[in-house]
Amino acid sequence: MTQRPITPLLDQVDLPADLRRLPPEKLRQLADELRLEMIDAVSSTGGHLGAGLGVIELTVALHYVFDTPADRLIWDVGHQAYPHKILTGRRDRIRTLRQGGGLSGFTKRSESEYDPFGAAHSSTSISAAIGFAVANKLKDQPGKAIAVIGDGAMSAGMAYEAMNNAAQAGNRLVVILNDNEMSIAPPVGALSAYLSRLLSSRSFLELRETVKQVARKTLPSGLKKAAKLADEYARNFAQGGGTMFEELGFYYVGPIDGHNLDHLIPILENVRDAAEGPMLIHVITQKGKGYGPAEAAADKYHGVVKFDVISGAQQKATPKAPAYQNAFGDALIAEAKNDPTICAITAAMPSGTGVDRFNKAFPDRTFDVGIAEQHAVTFAAGLAAQGMKPFCAIYSTFLQRAYDQVVHDVAIQNLPVRFAIDRAGLVGADGCTHAGAFDVTYLATLPNMVVMAAADEAELYDMVHTMALHDSGPIAVRYPRGEGTGVAIPEVRTRLEIGKGRIVREGKTVAILSLGTRLGDALKAAEELESKGLSTTVADLRFAKPLDYAMIRHLAATHEVLVTVEENAIGGFGAHVLTWLSDEGLTDSGLKVRTMRLPDIFQDHEAPAKQYAEAKLDAPAIVATVLDALRHNSVGMIEGARA
Repeated sequence: MTQRPITPLLDQVDLPADLRRLPPEKLRQLADELRLEMIDAVSSTGGHLGAGLGVIELTVALHYVFDTPADRLIWDVGHQAYPHKILTGRRDRIRTLRQGGGLSGFTKRSESEYDPFGAAHSSTSISAAIGFAVANKLKDQPGKAIAVIGDGAMSAGMAYEAMNNAAQAGNRLVVILNDNEMSIAPPVGALSAYLSRLLSSRSFLELRETVKQVARKTLPSGLKKAAKLADEYARNFAQGGGTMFEELGFYYVGPIDGHNLDHLIPILENVRDAAEGPMLIHVITQKGKGYGPAEAAADKYHGVVKFDVISGAQQKATPKAPAYQNAFGDALIAEAKNDPTICAITAAMPSGTGVDRFNKAFPDRTFDVGIAEQHAVTFAAGLAAQGMKPFCAIYSTFLQRAYDQVVHDVAIQNLPVRFAIDRAGLVGADGCTHAGAFDVTYLATLPNMVVMAAADEAELYDMVHTMALHDSGPIAVRYPRGEGTGVAIPEVRTRLEIGKGRIVREGKTVAILSLGTRLGDALKAAEELESKGLSTTVADLRFAKPLDYAMIRHLAATHEVLVTVEENAIGGFGAHVLTWLSDEGLTDSGLKVRTMRLPDIFQDHEAPAKQYAEAKLDAPAIVATVLDALRHNSVGMIEGARA
């Protein structure tokens, strides 16, 4: 076991108020100690590392300059907020990150007053910050709102929608553009820092505003325009950019070195005290900064499992089976070899969806549109309308952001867009913000939509093949995070009949209808029920829409208890089954029906097996549900007889 880092200065800082009592010359040491503490903590928990390492100095500077929590600091996405958590009273719990009962891997309102806005999806920070700023203005109370947003998150349309409305927040809004992906050498030297400091100073801002006021009142219209252009030209010459942000109503400052506290502190102080606003500060940072293994890695250690601090070697377990996203990628490659119209679309998650594998084989048919799920879906609709076969691979939790496009641009027009929905069900350490809890509900309610769920990776191969051949409307397949079951992949893929399930195990008394990867637990439950004398059928329905009505009718007519099991919230597969049974009158003759689904709560992060046990979707819970249904009915009949 390695020794904890020695951090004498950080040991004196529990809250930002403690930080603000330090002399400026001590901040460099504090930042270095904070970096060591974060590396050591994440080495024991795993999580997001590279992004947090890149904002160490920025985190120190923001809490030093601004009066948090009265000034609201909002981290976009929040995966870079581990240093922020250490400085805001949570250092004693930082080694519980992403563990059951521990700290969230993202910002969370219920966790601390220093987390004013919860986040885990990108590009929400500016909109939220405007809300905080305008609320303070309407209530005539002090306090600024500071949004820290990455250059990747700036690719999302929501960020621009927010910036287009930022003027109403005035000087109460500060946006920090954390740019760690510049492809050209940024002007971050001493001259750039001096100019940024000058241009953000009160004297310069007041002079600039005075000149603008004089120009408005005294110059002819043509000269007013010329003066505006001259002002923009002079500022862009000095700063190397910013015109776009100026057009959106921001006063742009930067770019500046996000790791140089001597540059950051005075500029942020100027921005804090500025009368003009809103302000956008362009900060250049390096992802993985200060930790050699992260700096050398291609992904800058964006997300890591537990690792050795000295070597950086991660303790990755040997996989027992291919991950579902890789199975999808390989299945799609197999289809695309024989069909030049197949293409793949992802929204900034190529490796997470397996599209990176497809990209290596077919780079011309691969499209990563950035953090722009809405565009991804409508782009896919356009491709489909022109005769291509687009596979839109997006996490379930992120597809929620494009629901209007799924409805309006795909379903209503009945376009054959293929949706590959990764991370369906519960996702462990990422918690409720990334859980795929709602996709069956929000897709199966749509006319024209076909919704499938793979029970294992072999079935996923067949479903991808089925999607490639299905050209009569939109179709979706959902599959979970993590490893598959290890089943053999068939050499010859099968085209599934739409709306047809399969009986996996025959019985006479209890019927368990499983959708997706709960099939393994359903089979375990059947074994337990058989040991109790209850003959049990297990069916893999495969389709949430359309349902296999013939199979359901047969099982309802020949079994006493019918239980549906799914990794989805209320309103999904079970609700559709129960509605159809009711409509057909199949519940009128004493059939006992139970629907098992995710609970009506947002489940916190925990190990996946524990999450499913908490959700009562594991084998013991299925057994208990069946026994309870039988006991409940028996008690009811006994009491009725006594009456």
